[in-house]
Amino acid sequence: QVQLVESGGGLVQAGGSLRLSCAASGSAFMIYAMGWYRQAPGKQRELVAAITRGGVTTYAASVKGRFTISGDNAKNTVYLQMNSLKAEDTAVYYCKVTGPYDYWGQGTQVTVSS
Repeated sequence: QVQLVESGGGLVQAGGSLRLSCAASGSAFMIYAMGWYRQAPGKQRELVAAITRGGVTTYAASVKGRFTISGDNAKNTVYLQMNSLKAEDTAVYYCKVTGPYDYWGQGTQVTVSS
């Protein structure tokens, strides 16, 4: 069983910053990649950013240059630094761990007021 604990969401004004964290724990497992997805009301869940265990990163076009994903392999933790936030970044952000199986966090709300 794998547990994901997310933290760092909240309310911020447009132009502000937030940092999300996601720590994975549980029985021994191999992590291939970790990432962040988001889902806004009435919209499909979409990839925001992901990072492989080797450090290769992927970003959605809408966040490139504003968000930075990083990981700590020793702690099985992934971070998402979000700068220059916009109202359209408002969503529930979910952490995802990709391994032999995929695991999802419970989600953390990010609200950007304009």
